[in-house]
Amino acid sequence: MATININGNIQEASCDQELAAIKDSLEILGGKWKLRIMRHLNNQVAEKNTFKKLQREIEGISAKMLSKELQDLEMNLLVSRTVMDTRPVTVNYSITDYGLSVLPVTETLVQWGLNHRQKIKA
Repeated sequence: MATININGNIQEASCDQELAAIKDSLEILGGKWKLRIMRHLNNQVAEKNTFKKLQREIEGISAKMLSKELQDLEMNLLVSRTVMDTRPVTVNYSITDYGLSVLPVTETLVQWGLNHRQKIKA
């Protein structure tokens, strides 16, 4: 069972609290693209991640969807957006320190997905 910190007191989360937390997490991270964007930004941390580069490297995402997902991730403090002083203007995206807290979740999903593919093939 999960624990929560309420005013410095550690308590076991109730089933309702756990289900609400899952709902919140899925609202922020759910969908086809958000975790893929986060994983890509983490894997490409040493590089410039411009909008065009992200659209080119995240196969199948449209410009409209990428824009929406990046706005959502930025609003939730998981991704930062930096406008570069260039002509034409270039925008660079990076994962925030807070966004790094999501990476253990993505690692678990990657591992589960790899294992699941092997199990289904067998």
